[in-house]
Amino acid sequence: MNLRLLQQSHRQRCSRLNLIPKIVPQAFKSVEYIEGNGEPGSTKKVTFGEESQFNYMKQKVEALDKENCVYIYSVIEGDALMNKLEKITYETKLEDSLAGGSISKTTCKYYTVGDFELKEEGIKAGKEKALRIFKAIEVHLLANSDAY
Repeated sequence: MNLRLLQQSHRQRCSRLNLIPKIVPQAFKSVEYIEGNGEPGSTKKVTFGEESQFNYMKQKVEALDKENCVYIYSVIEGDALMNKLEKITYETKLEDSLAGGSISKTTCKYYTVGDFELKEEGIKAGKEKALRIFKAIEVHLLANSDAY
């Protein structure tokens, strides 16, 4: 599978067609743009599904580099910040995998309020959960590539 299909489908179509809640409804109830339509500066509201410990978050698109498959966004509001974080910024780079599909390389930067420190196990658990969701979306897009 080529990375371009995933890049186009994951960023543009998932949000526009609201596929993410359909693919992983246990994780997400809805995803909607409240400002813009995916370009840098856009803001979207994510309402979490029943299995999540959180209710919602707002994300701001910081940068989108289609050529290099890089997407940067920040969580700027919501209970996922636990009243302890000012924001969380994620930078995700998609790369083709030799086994087919893609590899998602994500880095996170946490901006804390006061002297609060995140525990390493919490960071690791969050990254693992995000990777599982990404892989579920990837499996769906690969299995249904003719639809996109």
